[in-house]
Amino acid sequence: MAEYISLEKALSKVKSGDYIVTGLGAAEGREFMTKLHTVADKIKKTVTVSNCLPMGDYEFFSNPAYKGKFMCESWFYTPSLRKAHANGMVSFVPNHLHLAATKRLAFAKPNIYVGLATPPDKHGYVSLSLSNTYERRMIDNADLVILEVNPNAPRTFGDVQVHESEVDYFVKVDYPIPELPDAEPNEKDLAIGKLIAELINDGDCLQLGIGGIPNAVAASLTGKKDLGIHTEMLTTGMMKLFKAGAVTGAKKQIHTGKMAAAFAMGTRELYDFLDDNPGVAILDGAYVNDPYTIAQNDNQVSINTTLEVDITGQCCSESLGSRQFSGTGGQADTVIGAQNSKNGKSIMALYSTAMVKNKDGVREEVSKIVCQLKQGAAVSLSRNDVDYLVTEYGMVALRGTSIAERARRIISIAHPKFRDALKKEALAIGIIAD
Repeated sequence: MAEYISLEKALSKVKSGDYIVTGLGAAEGREFMTKLHTVADKIKKTVTVSNCLPMGDYEFFSNPAYKGKFMCESWFYTPSLRKAHANGMVSFVPNHLHLAATKRLAFAKPNIYVGLATPPDKHGYVSLSLSNTYERRMIDNADLVILEVNPNAPRTFGDVQVHESEVDYFVKVDYPIPELPDAEPNEKDLAIGKLIAELINDGDCLQLGIGGIPNAVAASLTGKKDLGIHTEMLTTGMMKLFKAGAVTGAKKQIHTGKMAAAFAMGTRELYDFLDDNPGVAILDGAYVNDPYTIAQNDNQVSINTTLEVDITGQCCSESLGSRQFSGTGGQADTVIGAQNSKNGKSIMALYSTAMVKNKDGVREEVSKIVCQLKQGAAVSLSRNDVDYLVTEYGMVALRGTSIAERARRIISIAHPKFRDALKKEALAIGIIAD
């Protein structure tokens, strides 16, 4: 049975050269990560930590004083990781979400897994609460399992139950679960959201992300009926759709009547909704995000955002040139899965422009639709896999189109002041002809 120990004793289990994995987002071992740097003096060989969407700016990866002691290798960057990357203590792990655990385990097995859990129930089971993107698979392979048991963690169902006999140590904690504020859609978000909502029918099954555009989409769907949820990330917007009566899951082919997800992040209201809710299933990310699994629901619609797209349809969703910004996550998983679904659709959304600093440090408006991606840009989604593309200026269907045809269509939804320049450049490099 798991032994209850102090945080300090848990930290004492860390040895030189260890590989540690922690949970995704709000499911990470927050107190352990906050204090990990305190064992630096005993570290003779670098300790590596894998995380994903960390919710804190932790000393072990952000303080240059600990370079050589710790290395953070992350599946998905946050602002704190982007900043720390410059110190040489952070590196990105390329992945598709449904393969994040299996591919990482092929490279290295963890010495320690540390993450969030609910207190044990009367049968000795804890819930991993807010994520099973990769967590359970790491627990099954780790030499040592340490769980921070937090009474504030929502008890969820699905593939997240772990018996205390499978855990080495429990650490009692009592901090509020980190929240993501519900982003208020702006004018562009609302325009894009309205266009996307027109493609969504009663009974469709949805995958949505987080942010202004997905929130605007959700807000436009409150009048729909019998929507389903099969998604990578369960969000506050999806909860609001359920409470509005738009989501029932009645038309789903798998997990009928339930909202299925790999993880959840959002507001306290969302966490309260998830607690002891048998209508929500937090499932193994290798399963829920497998394109084959996604395709088993008819009328699956995936809605994702991107940072930059070229006029052939290549989407860079995770980097600014060669600088890592976020991660691939499950974008390709959900896009491909949706298009293999009967009557499924995949939608990629972005603003037509962004304000960026030029070489003189002055902010200027640039097009996010470009003739060619920036040098070093990561192609998060191949042009072979793009279906619908939308900006605040319109939506175009790209499935089955030639390069010349899709270039014309994509240019048509660029900001009007950049369209002529895009056409000239496309002519100059031979993508389109006179």
